[in-house]
Amino acid sequence: MLIIWFLLFIFLLVSSSTRTLEAIQYTRGNLQILNQLALPHETIFEPVINVQDGHAAIKTMKTRGAPAIAIVAALSLAVDAYARLEKNEFKTVEETKEFLLSSLEYLKTSRPTAVNLFDTAAKFTALVDKVQGEAKEPKDLVQPIIEAAEKMLIDDVQDNKNIGKHGAEYIVNNVRDKSNISVLTHCNTGSLATAGWGTALGIVRDLHRNNQLKHAFCTETRPYNQGSRLTAYELVYESIPSTLICDSMASALLRLNPSVQAIIVGADRVAANGDTANKIGTYQLAITAKHHGILFVVAAPSTSIDLSMESGKEIVIEERPANELVTTTGVLLDNNQSTAVRTAAQGINVWNPSFDVTPSELISAIVTEKGVAVKQPGLNEFDLKSFLS
Repeated sequence: MLIIWFLLFIFLLVSSSTRTLEAIQYTRGNLQILNQLALPHETIFEPVINVQDGHAAIKTMKTRGAPAIAIVAALSLAVDAYARLEKNEFKTVEETKEFLLSSLEYLKTSRPTAVNLFDTAAKFTALVDKVQGEAKEPKDLVQPIIEAAEKMLIDDVQDNKNIGKHGAEYIVNNVRDKSNISVLTHCNTGSLATAGWGTALGIVRDLHRNNQLKHAFCTETRPYNQGSRLTAYELVYESIPSTLICDSMASALLRLNPSVQAIIVGADRVAANGDTANKIGTYQLAITAKHHGILFVVAAPSTSIDLSMESGKEIVIEERPANELVTTTGVLLDNNQSTAVRTAAQGINVWNPSFDVTPSELISAIVTEKGVAVKQPGLNEFDLKSFLS
């Protein structure tokens, strides 16, 4: 326990110098998350005091991004269990176990596509099973869960740093013109989607920090506008030279701007063969990258790789409410008040999948904290089982 406390203290102490924007504020027993629905117009941190709050934050997309979803789920369980333990609400070890396991199952129902959440739930379930035999009182079950959640928060930042380093090196070593590198990224994969630094946007940050980046382009990312609301916000905050485009401009951008030599995206779930589920619109970006002969790079922690799925055909794609597609929310220019407006015809049918699956044959490399996975010559699929072993 002392080691976890020490690591958490160091993490908080150096956070101002090692992290950029933050979406998660945590101290033991207290959790606040940045309401990303209000960005970039307002910065609102909201308390999460139990698993119900954590579930709601994830489901409504106040918290989003596969790594952040898993971390907020874990921390919401940690603060809930901590509070119940402090109030002596757990009477027996068996009652404590039931609470922890049922809470993990409940949190899994918040969003179905991001594998990080399910990976965390499985690991925490295994942890409960491991320690229950020797647990003599409720705290013997709760304490390991709290420490595991806190370690996730610490580890995620370092994993992201490693992804940034590996990804930047791969891109520099594999582009045609190393002196003129611009990139395009999709959705939001930065500090706001993780515990800090980011995955795909972490690679962009490393390129910029190493003076190897000419320009970063980001898509608007309809219909939820994570690119225009969040990625653009982070790029401006970091003073990275950048330009926003709408999703349908990507192919024209690549044709007219040869300095764009890589498209970098994140991932919510990667199958064993490399097929990748990510924000809707990713698939079409991979197609245009292939046509224009540029790199298409997926950046994700190894926890996003689901070896239980042989291909992307097995990935469940979440469908979001129609309202998200036919309306948009913004700030009125005359009074700076936030409002939602309808943009589509009444009565029109709506299909609103949150993700699509990009086939492995269109992906140049998958960057993780463990290194860069590439396909063997002549093959269209990755061997991620061997890579992770």
